[in-house]
Amino acid sequence: QVQLVESGGGLVQAGGSLRLSCAASGRTFSSTAMGWFRQAPGKEREFVAHINWSGGTTYYADSVKGRFTISRDNAKNTVYLQMNSLKPEDTAVYYCAAGRFGRQSNYDYWGQGTQVTVSS
Repeated sequence: QVQLVESGGGLVQAGGSLRLSCAASGRTFSSTAMGWFRQAPGKEREFVAHINWSGGTTYYADSVKGRFTISRDNAKNTVYLQMNSLKPEDTAVYYCAAGRFGRQSNYDYWGQGTQVTVSS
């Protein structure tokens, strides 16, 4: 069982930065791949980024590549999403999830989400 709690969301102007954190409970965190997803109002939830258990492999959605960076600290049971050069279209609720890369159904555990709002 893994419990996930996101934090770090907020309101930021376009061009600004935010760092999201996802704190995980459970002894298996260090061996678990993690992902970030987001859901904008009226849209389906979409993939943002993924990191493998060691942090050595990452994947990004094309829309965030070069602006967002996913990382993890297994000693702190935490995964991060550094978001730079934010755009209004990045406004969404951001979720972290634990599971295998691929379809959303591959992710077994989800956090409650944190709101990110980017003003123009």
